[in-house]
Amino acid sequence: MSIDPDIRAAAQTSKAWPYEEARRLIKRWPDGKPEGAPMVFETGYGPSGLPHIGTFNEVLRTTMVRRAYEELTDGAPTKLIAFSDDMDGLRKVPDNVPNREMLAEHLGKPLSRIPNPFESDHDSFAAHNNAMLRRFLDDYGFDYEFASASDKYNSGAFDDALRNVMRHNKDILDIMLPTLRDERRATYSPILPVSPTTGRVLQVPVEVLDADAGMIAFEDEDGTRVEQSALGGQAKCQWKVDWAMRWVALGVDYEMYGKDLTDSGVQSGRIAKVLGGRKPEGMIYEMFLDANGEKISKSKGNGLSIEEWLTYGSQESLAFYIYREPRKAKNLHLGLVPRAVDEYWQFRGNYPDQPPEKKLGNPVHHVHGGDVPSTTLPVTFGLLLNLVSLPGVQDKDLAWKFVQRQAPGASPESDPELDELIGLAVNYARDFVVPGLKRRAPAEHEREALRDLDEELAKIAEDTAAEDIQTIVFEVGKRHPFDNLRLWFKTLYETLLGSEQGPRMGSFIALYGVENTRKLIAEALDMAA
Repeated sequence: MSIDPDIRAAAQTSKAWPYEEARRLIKRWPDGKPEGAPMVFETGYGPSGLPHIGTFNEVLRTTMVRRAYEELTDGAPTKLIAFSDDMDGLRKVPDNVPNREMLAEHLGKPLSRIPNPFESDHDSFAAHNNAMLRRFLDDYGFDYEFASASDKYNSGAFDDALRNVMRHNKDILDIMLPTLRDERRATYSPILPVSPTTGRVLQVPVEVLDADAGMIAFEDEDGTRVEQSALGGQAKCQWKVDWAMRWVALGVDYEMYGKDLTDSGVQSGRIAKVLGGRKPEGMIYEMFLDANGEKISKSKGNGLSIEEWLTYGSQESLAFYIYREPRKAKNLHLGLVPRAVDEYWQFRGNYPDQPPEKKLGNPVHHVHGGDVPSTTLPVTFGLLLNLVSLPGVQDKDLAWKFVQRQAPGASPESDPELDELIGLAVNYARDFVVPGLKRRAPAEHEREALRDLDEELAKIAEDTAAEDIQTIVFEVGKRHPFDNLRLWFKTLYETLLGSEQGPRMGSFIALYGVENTRKLIAEALDMAA
């Protein structure tokens, strides 16, 4: 990988958070990893529910740190492991999945050994959810290696790491037991066996019989004493032990996680040290909140799915929103989409003329991994929403005809990003804007102002520039008894568009057309007749 020397130089002192995180890895391995081994980044995924944006968030932000590390080190080798904890036992049935009764029959079993409740070809609950995650990561173009607990445990890849855990069973208990309530201490074990009779992951005391051979003993659910191997998928590690074991076994150098896992990170870090490794570097971030200010949850289904955002906003707008202020709690709901789209394009438009140090602080540098497209938009997403919210314009092909007024050379074939945004605007307007629109009749003084505006518009050509139209709208407002011009524009929004807020009117009229706007004015005046 070749890094622009100016970018690399600016990265050394950049205050952008991905560089601050990446510099911690350089301190971790000042001379690089032994024998040129790659710096290992990891993200974890619990496939007990459908993937949502909170899941995607970790892969995206981690990728941004990975890219920053590469820029700082002139392309030192790295790899990202997206790890699925699909050997976990299903503790409760998620609220947002089909065939919940069937799933309830398999509570306690590893997620990868539970039948698939969805109408898909995957052979287990975990396999379906893993596939959904991978599909999006692939579509977005992430460079990652997918790994799952089931594959690692079942194949024996984790056998040596399990033996290491068993050898340090007492040391791990000394770390964990003081952190547990009395009731939990009585059943806690670093190793969780899988029952040979029910197939469930058991939370029972485990006796290590022979760590080198991997043999354990425990009491099965029917009270029978069982002696069996812990290897080859017949057992897994308890959560915090599992996390630490994985860090050591895979050589993980960086993993970020949510604030709710702060204590888990501390304990897992201590266990990793006992196992002969060390805790990865990583950022602790605040959680995403839904529209009601509650933490989003896969099992509750109160967060956004990846597909939901992409129905109404672009992938880049999602990445842009996720990049900013990662350590702060952030609301995450569909009402945020229009602003995220427009702000993304605003920052992207600023990027080409910025010096290197400013570029590295621009979110779009990290959204695009340093390769920011140079194209711009002739209209804003907000303006598109106003356009396609009008009666009869909720059609992508028709919307294109209006857009081509502003950009005669544009087309769906030559401008695929603009074509995508028009389609997304149609979707958002149909589902969220149009149902709430209600045009009101203008009051007497408002009617006079609208008549005045109509007369002024009658004097200009269809191709009059947006700025010239904006000046006309301003001058008309000044001639009438509005306490301030904000009330004049509010009148235009409410009587012509049916909304309390709206676009820059000069831009809207230029896009929608002078004659079409005069028809809107006529309709508003007819309402007051």
